[in-house]
Amino acid sequence: MSIQQKMINDDIEYVPMGNRFRGFCPVVVDVETGGFNAQTDALLEVAAIIVGIDKNGVLYCKESHNIHIQPFEGANIEPASLEINGIDPYHPLRLALPEKEALKTIFKPIRHAVKENMCKRAILVGHNAFFDLNFINIASTRASVKNNPFHPFSNLDTVTLGAMAYGQTVLSRMARVAGLEWENDQAHSALYDARVTAELFCKILNTWNNKVETIIPKTNPLALED
Repeated sequence: MSIQQKMINDDIEYVPMGNRFRGFCPVVVDVETGGFNAQTDALLEVAAIIVGIDKNGVLYCKESHNIHIQPFEGANIEPASLEINGIDPYHPLRLALPEKEALKTIFKPIRHAVKENMCKRAILVGHNAFFDLNFINIASTRASVKNNPFHPFSNLDTVTLGAMAYGQTVLSRMARVAGLEWENDQAHSALYDARVTAELFCKILNTWNNKVETIIPKTNPLALED
């Protein structure tokens, strides 16, 4: 199976979050790439964690999706990047999909989450989120993938949230200060980094919500306002 999907905390009662983020559905994304230049370097892996909300307004990791991607024709791949993420782009057991098919596949459950949560569109949550969003946007344009579910430039960045909440901006340090487990040998896997980022995102916002709950919008999606 080319896309890996896993339900997380699926025993929690489902509640739409249409009004929690002003009509945006937060989806935590991490990408692994062949370099830092989204125009020239290969997009090799995308992981997405869809966030849920319970009847008390508590955010949690709801489901995960992960897909491996074949380098586009003419893509640059830096050896230094592969040393960090440990990816062999041409290994047959990766079961990687062409860029267009891979993006359409990973976008499908995200669009479903947007609709299910009565939201207007998805908003990308990431650690240094602009990097991930830039790769997603440019790859979508390059592969002529229509209906990119993400807002084209707005994002929610855990670097900023971590600096505010824990005085840290590095993902591993944030995780440790927050009391989360961190495994160095799993880091730089898109799915692992996305999961840790999602757990941090939920923990920071839930802590904030407990402190200032009187000014946080209720979860009723029918109460949306511009």
